[in-house]
Amino acid sequence: MGIEWSSVVAVPRDEVFAWFERPGAFARLAPPWQPVQVRSEARSLADGRAVLRLPGGLSWVAQHRGSEYDPPHRFVDEVVGDGLGTLPAGLLPWRHTHEFEIVGADHTRVVDRVDSPVPGFALRSMFAYRSRQLADDLAAHRLAAAHGLGPSVVAVTGASGLVGAALTALLTTGGHTVIRLVRRTPSGPDERRWDPADPEPGLLAGVDAVVHLAGASIAGRFTDAHKRAIADSRIEPTRRLADLAARSGVRTFVSASAIGWYGADRGDEPLTENSSRGTGFLADLVTGWESAATEVADRVRVVTVRTGIVQSPRGGTLRLLRPLFTAGLGGRIGDGTQWLSWIGIDDLVEVYHRALWDANLVGPVNAVAPQPVTNADYTRTLARVVRRPALLPVPEFGPALLLGTEGARELAAASQRVQPTRLQESEHRFRTPALDFALRHILGRTLDNRTQR
Repeated sequence: MGIEWSSVVAVPRDEVFAWFERPGAFARLAPPWQPVQVRSEARSLADGRAVLRLPGGLSWVAQHRGSEYDPPHRFVDEVVGDGLGTLPAGLLPWRHTHEFEIVGADHTRVVDRVDSPVPGFALRSMFAYRSRQLADDLAAHRLAAAHGLGPSVVAVTGASGLVGAALTALLTTGGHTVIRLVRRTPSGPDERRWDPADPEPGLLAGVDAVVHLAGASIAGRFTDAHKRAIADSRIEPTRRLADLAARSGVRTFVSASAIGWYGADRGDEPLTENSSRGTGFLADLVTGWESAATEVADRVRVVTVRTGIVQSPRGGTLRLLRPLFTAGLGGRIGDGTQWLSWIGIDDLVEVYHRALWDANLVGPVNAVAPQPVTNADYTRTLARVVRRPALLPVPEFGPALLLGTEGARELAAASQRVQPTRLQESEHRFRTPALDFALRHILGRTLDNRTQR
């Protein structure tokens, strides 16, 4: 049993093989719907080991075979037992051969051969996902290189979060050096200790760009203490880091932001980056947050990424909704007419990636898919993708029990019909512009490697 899977990418073979050899490749190809986590990547495709954390405290250890390492033609890994706490090699044999064949001058056929008792039909969705990820990531790197982005040093706050982990993996597979700014003692040369209240003067030495993602989670009951923690983790730390970036000669400062800037309920009004700001706690918060970043706009190019509702089974609202909908317990909120401006996780990290090289992106950028949907449409689409009914509407008072009246109004019941106007003016290509395909991609519900629908 097992599977043989192949796909063709429009990139020369040496470039494709180099992508696989860089840090982040394993993470970029790991299916997000599977209940596993990347614990460590192999340091070498010749003889390194990659480790996945499995449910139940077990680990999957994949050993690369040096005798079969033949760059840029092939590398091979096999699951091995490695003592207590690892999956015994004999329990689920797995041998994965990766081959790379030239197809014309600028195309490469990537062939995956897996020898395992796992039946092929159970592996198709995983390899379809991997093919799309590889093709889209390589295309993103080629586009960036064509616009002059060479190997860069990028400092990232919040690198261990949902967005930060995906972004750092994308950057390192592109040949960039990522410096993780952490608030604990650094554990390696790719980390530097960052004190948000008083960053060291040399924190950003040698850094070309900063991506600032850190901040306390907005989710939660909107008590005075919670709102204060959200603001305190964003406004002043952003101001200090941006000022240090400007003083350190950093070329680009990219800061997270949110579509909460537009207010909780704008009805059916299409909202662009030129629309007026709204009212409410989140609108006030984002205004202060963005102002803190743009204070240095006369010294460094500043981009504030106004992010919509991120779609990933590894975090955010989908992580909460997926088990409910899979159990047939999902439903719209209230009458379902409120607008939901969403974005797939990989489209979001590509917006951050673009912000590093596209000099025309300055100031606020709406990071949302070009096709916002109503809550009722979202509910129907997610239910269809997981093949379950969605017959249990959530009454409007339901979210208020968890979030409070203010939190429910600004989060669960928010209605914002946001358009990615500046990205569209830049002819930006979205990987998953339609919700149905976006959900099928990240939930493993597709069986072919086409990159868009």
